[in-house]
Amino acid sequence: MRRAQPLDFAVIGNGRIAALIDGGARIVWWCFPRFDGDPMFSRLLSGGEEKGFTDVVVEGAVRTHSAYLRNTAILETTIEDAQGNGVRIIDFAPRYPRFERMLHPAQIMRRIEPIGLPHIKIRVRPTFNYGRPRTAEVAGSNHIRYSGGDTTLRLTTDAPLSYIAHETTFALSRTLTLVFGPDESLEASADSVSREGLDRTRDYWTGWVRGLAVPLDWQQDVIRAAITLQLCTFDETGAIVAAHTTSIPEAPGTQRTWDYRYCWLRDAYFVIMALNRLGATQSMEAYLDYITTLAIGSKGALKPVYGIVHNQPLDESVAEGLPGFLGMGPVRVGNQAAEQLQHDSCGSVILGVSQMFIDQRLPRLGDEALYRRLELLGYHALRVVEEPDAGIWEYRGRLRLHTHSATMCWVSLDRLARIASLLGLDSDARQWRQNADRLRSEILTRAWSDKAGAFAGALDQHDLDASVLLMPELGLLSAKDPRFLKTLDVIERELGRNGFMLRYTNDDFGAAETSFLACQFWHIDALTAAGRVELAREKLNDLLARRNAFGILSEDIHPITGELWGNLPQTYSMAGIVNSCKNLSRSWAEAWPRSSHEPEPGASSSV
Repeated sequence: MRRAQPLDFAVIGNGRIAALIDGGARIVWWCFPRFDGDPMFSRLLSGGEEKGFTDVVVEGAVRTHSAYLRNTAILETTIEDAQGNGVRIIDFAPRYPRFERMLHPAQIMRRIEPIGLPHIKIRVRPTFNYGRPRTAEVAGSNHIRYSGGDTTLRLTTDAPLSYIAHETTFALSRTLTLVFGPDESLEASADSVSREGLDRTRDYWTGWVRGLAVPLDWQQDVIRAAITLQLCTFDETGAIVAAHTTSIPEAPGTQRTWDYRYCWLRDAYFVIMALNRLGATQSMEAYLDYITTLAIGSKGALKPVYGIVHNQPLDESVAEGLPGFLGMGPVRVGNQAAEQLQHDSCGSVILGVSQMFIDQRLPRLGDEALYRRLELLGYHALRVVEEPDAGIWEYRGRLRLHTHSATMCWVSLDRLARIASLLGLDSDARQWRQNADRLRSEILTRAWSDKAGAFAGALDQHDLDASVLLMPELGLLSAKDPRFLKTLDVIERELGRNGFMLRYTNDDFGAAETSFLACQFWHIDALTAAGRVELAREKLNDLLARRNAFGILSEDIHPITGELWGNLPQTYSMAGIVNSCKNLSRSWAEAWPRSSHEPEPGASSSV
């Protein structure tokens, strides 16, 4: 039997907002009016305090079941009492084409359908300003306005308002609708708006999934990962957030709590690769537009992380009104990593944008003008490659010449050489290639540690780091190079914990306790590239079995308990599912093995 997870939450959303819902249909997290906004429902981080949520309480409930409607981001939950009376709750955020554009309002819709004649009560307890109680609650004819500070949340409903306001138990004899959103009137009744929204949102998701290029194996796993990646995309700008939550700790009892509702450039390559492999070209194109905006707006230097609107400040502070997930604070808003030196950013952008120079599906291809903008990033990479930085893991108390940062600087030069060659700029191509080859030789020499018997995490050092597993993926050397094969063995032995991969052994906060799940996917992909396919498949199947009840992965996993930790859903992890499953799946030609009596293609047959 599958073990329950601390993070057994489903995610619904529509490209503007997203909400987390537990197995009992309690909405425990919803930032309003967009991904990085104030959580109207904040119970996820309330430390168990009964605030910041909405739910439906069925009197005498004994059974609960919750699951997504197939191939959608629509959640259905049934709650029943011992006599079989209960409710069917449908939760979704409306998303569908209307008036020649995508409708995706900052709304959550909930339909509550009776099974038999249940006794229920509806509880609505929003918070404001990160966990503070509402300052006003005013009922209209068919709505309740909840206010706190400058924000107003409107619940429009055909349920009895007094029952909701007083949390009164009543007999449910008909379907009720709750629409949470801005303080605006609906254009029709809550019931008709939600029925149309449900039907058209279901059609949108099933149609979107129908257009995906999924592998033969692990189809449902990849489809759920793809939908979850789409839910992390902010439609207005194309930004893809690292997660929808803030401050779920990386491990129990730790101070490692970070706000991940922003866009990390280090994710760009893996997300673009996943979207490309899925054939989700519109999402990929929007993300490329966001990244291209960053490249054009910079003068070479890039921050490691940006907001979903790229010029918004990300100053880090602590939300005093929320104790934290299971009481484990602090709850952070903003992220100090935006102020750090991380020299991998230029390579991440060039690596992602390089897709525009080779992908003929895109309506706008890369040209010399874009190449000239990217050149500025390449010159910056040349300038900073010998300067210590905080590295991919964002160390807050030490700077080094990190191997991954140097490798990404090499990526900048290598991809610029390739782009220049594609554009027929032979002189530029030769210049970038010479610089790339020189840097590659230096990295491979200085990153190798005879003491460790492996490539180290920093040049001229000996500490191990799982990020060196990306060397073949990024093209620095072959996965079957003897040095990399030795590195693979050493990292498995030294950073492996009960089959899971740590990022490193120690950082500014002490010893690492959990496995960063992206590293697990890097390990699987490295094993695949090195020819250790059966072991890679075994590890992939094991990891997929560790997802939460809704098929979603967070940031980290505890190698002993198997519990998921860290922010949810983690884009890096969901992209990892897509990429690793694509790498290891059988081809579609193997779906129906050829009969031994069937002639080979092209062979003649006699009648």
